[in-house]
Amino acid sequence: MGGGEDSGERWLRWLWEHASIFLLRPLLAILFVFSLILLSWFVAWKTVLVHVPLVQEICGLRKKPVKPKPTNLHRISRFYHSNPSLSYIREYHHEGATL
Repeated sequence: MGGGEDSGERWLRWLWEHASIFLLRPLLAILFVFSLILLSWFVAWKTVLVHVPLVQEICGLRKKPVKPKPTNLHRISRFYHSNPSLSYIREYHHEGATL
């Protein structure tokens, strides 16, 4: 009379083992892979992708304002022209002398 309960327990054990092998483990593996993908995407987004101008334009992210270039870019030549003690360099350069 007790044999029926034993076969029922075996049936539940068999059902649980097959359910865990064919349903639970693949589901957990898929969730693990997706979590790794999402984590790596988040790290890439925070470190690299937000600095790419194309991504900023597509996502509508705020770009830093672009500063216009100053008109006086020739700082070194201004230094030589403003210093009278370096006049010999200007004269040498204007004469067209080559080394």
